[in-house]
Amino acid sequence: MERPTHETHESPFKGKTGLMRVLNALRYSLEGLRAALKHEDAFRQECILAAILIPVALFMPTSAIGKAMLIGSVLLVLIVELINSAIEATVDRVSLEHHLLAKRAKDIGSAAVLLALINLAMVWGLVLFG
Repeated sequence: MERPTHETHESPFKGKTGLMRVLNALRYSLEGLRAALKHEDAFRQECILAAILIPVALFMPTSAIGKAMLIGSVLLVLIVELINSAIEATVDRVSLEHHLLAKRAKDIGSAAVLLALINLAMVWGLVLFG
């Protein structure tokens, strides 16, 4: 058996470059957002929160940096929730049985969301009342 000149451990889907790669990445990202909105209750709830808090942040009598911190803390919750949902979907794809490591992965993802929400509350409290 002939040995390959180089080993690749990359996905076979990683061949696109340039503008096609950017367009594909955008399409996949939008598909991910649609999937999260369709299948993830927590993400939908946090989107409602974001739809309220982001406009409120824009009209707050605070500096541009203050507004950026308020909005950034809201977006961070959405980002962490997406990552948590991806972890949960991956764990469920691997196996639906109860397993200590599966529980640990899901609990750690949930803890990350909790910390993002605590961060949101602290940032908003400090910017508005600090």
